[in-house]
Amino acid sequence: MTSRPDPRELRTALESLTTEAFRPDLAEIDRLPTLDIARLMNGEDTAVPAAVGARLPQIAAVVDAVAARMARGGRLVYAGAGTAGRLGVLDASECPPTFNTAPGQVVGLIAGGPTAMVTSVEGAEDSQDLAEADLAALALTPDDTVVGVSASGRTPYAVGAVRYARARGALTVGLSCNPGSALAAAAEHGIDVVVGPELLTGSTRLKAGTAQKLVLNMISTITMIRLGKTYGNLMVDVRASNEKLRARSHRIVALATGADDKDIEAALAATGGEVKNAILTLLAGVDGPAAARLLEESGGHLRAALGAVSD
Repeated sequence: MTSRPDPRELRTALESLTTEAFRPDLAEIDRLPTLDIARLMNGEDTAVPAAVGARLPQIAAVVDAVAARMARGGRLVYAGAGTAGRLGVLDASECPPTFNTAPGQVVGLIAGGPTAMVTSVEGAEDSQDLAEADLAALALTPDDTVVGVSASGRTPYAVGAVRYARARGALTVGLSCNPGSALAAAAEHGIDVVVGPELLTGSTRLKAGTAQKLVLNMISTITMIRLGKTYGNLMVDVRASNEKLRARSHRIVALATGADDKDIEAALAATGGEVKNAILTLLAGVDGPAAARLLEESGGHLRAALGAVSD
């Protein structure tokens, strides 16, 4: 059972964190004109990409490790509390429509469950037991990856998730915004993106949240590129679940092939609306079933399938 943290020890721990530091130079911010506050906030935000840029080698190593495991059928799992957890759920929820990932292939876990997406669930972030229970329900394998996300790098739910996953042989990543974090130390791959004190003391939904969003964007997007979910910079695995996405699918096929509207519509109809398959039928001159077979043999990589036709 997870013990309740001592309040004094917790206060001491928070005071040592960069993300919790007080900025005396901003102590009068509430007295400033709105435009000046907006300029200050914008100026603070400009430092975030550089902080992420300083960790690109670590991020790239994570992507290659994740992609190798997902190519073998592994899953990508995010685990966090509060803002960090919401960002993980957001990234996971955007993968099916963007990259046509299978249900459960990318998972977002937030301390306290779905209710915590919109309201605080008392004590959830302090529970390592809760993290272990959430991951136990997934029956982790060595091909899975668990990314613990926590601005402070000390959130028990995120640290507990990483420790549990690592003990079961899964790949583990710790993403935080404080140097030398406990979360990074617990994981096989640690990514500490140090963005400094927040405009509002301790409000880590600001710069820290932005940094985490940027890193999660990279992990999921570049992993999907490595898995053949794109053709160049086109989302050829997009799932056309509404009119906007159907229009986008048509446009993607047009950009990839240069074909006219009539031929594009025919190709999409012949392939059940699958963009990648439609492109292959148009560029390789094959029918729908042949396109599906070629893509299956190429592990879903459109360039490889096109190369197989030309060989």
